Amino acid sequence: MRFPFIRSALAISLSLASSTLFANGLSLNEQSASGAGTAFAGRASSALDASTIFGNPAGLSKLEGKQVSGGFAIVKANVDISRVDTDAPGSSKGDMVPLASVPFAFFAMPIDEKWNFGLGMYVPFGLISDYEKSFQGSSHGQYSKVAVMTLQPTLSYKITDRVAVGFGPTLNKIDGKLTNTLQTRGLSPTGQDTLINIKGDDTALGYNIGLMVDLSEQTTWGITYHSKVDYTLEGRTKVYNAPLPVNGEYKATLDFTTPESVDTSISHKLDDQWTLHGGLTWTRWSRLESIEAKNQGVPSAVQGQFGVLREELKWHNTWAYSIGASYQVNPHWVLRTGFALDQSPTTNEYRTVRIPVGHRKILTFGTGWQASDNLTIDLAYAYIRENTAGVNQQASAFRPAYSATYRNSAHGFTGQATWKF
Repeated sequence: MRFPFIRSALAISLSLASSTLFANGLSLNEQSASGAGTAFAGRASSALDASTIFGNPAGLSKLEGKQVSGGFAIVKANVDISRVDTDAPGSSKGDMVPLASVPFAFFAMPIDEKWNFGLGMYVPFGLISDYEKSFQGSSHGQYSKVAVMTLQPTLSYKITDRVAVGFGPTLNKIDGKLTNTLQTRGLSPTGQDTLINIKGDDTALGYNIGLMVDLSEQTTWGITYHSKVDYTLEGRTKVYNAPLPVNGEYKATLDFTTPESVDTSISHKLDDQWTLHGGLTWTRWSRLESIEAKNQGVPSAVQGQFGVLREELKWHNTWAYSIGASYQVNPHWVLRTGFALDQSPTTNEYRTVRIPVGHRKILTFGTGWQASDNLTIDLAYAYIRENTAGVNQQASAFRPAYSATYRNSAHGFTGQATWKF
């Protein structure tokens, strides 16, 4: 007999391959409230504040004086699950994304007329999902949480008055946790379902590099490359109430790569009040073709099923498109709006309960208030609406088939304060 319930050792990989509802794949866009107002359409071609460290490190060359900028985003997601088809008992309420906050902070300062320095701390990837205990698809995924925290020191150099480049190495810390509940109650010596709990973490290096060019007095173009980051997560897998001699704790390792992306945009100032933005982002999600997890100390009787595990994901590369505009009402107030289309990296054939996301549309509104010569406050709101997405997960021992239709939406609120000194 095969022991498919042990395949939940792959769960940490799947949890990393999930997302909150505010970004597709596992990418997060919550690094700037000033950029969020235009749906990040001009992220690579405008330098509104120190958050350009993430958007385009070359933009540091456009900032004057020292400044500190920081804030956080709050995401409230709504998940509607319908057309459920499964033999598993329980419920499918869909209330599986807790209210989540995403922090960010940046510092920028000039070194001389050519060089600028910056330091950023932000979350480029993240996820949290928590289904109810009676969730009918819990054998395919119950709880998932992952976060990547990044520290990025950055230098920019002004080549000419119109051309600047920027570079920043990134130090990235990843943490992940997941639990699964498998239907083994009739076979377990405790009379309970099997619970599998997995944790892992790692630290790895990457980099961001950018170019920003003033094509004219009114038009700026920029491009930013965010590198891939290779991780080897180390942690442990705990198995409880299993009907086989695998209960216990095992050392676990998992090789995982967050993908590289290219973000390019153009910003054009029509007049003293109106500025238009257009952006395009490509992400190499095809790196998640498959993921392999390894556990040490597994009993020889189940080594083949539990020792080295491989699961196909078949993700594909994606494009995101955005347009935006800002209107300078007066010297103290600016209004912003934007619209974005963001592709999902998975399909109905491979979509899981851990990543029930489809293609999405994002509508944003924002404002900036210059409260004083030193202080600026930026606020942004985003409404996210996804296409209907199907989940079709096959049955195996202890894992009933689970099929359902997901319709997801979310409200995102981002706030930021910038202090110049």
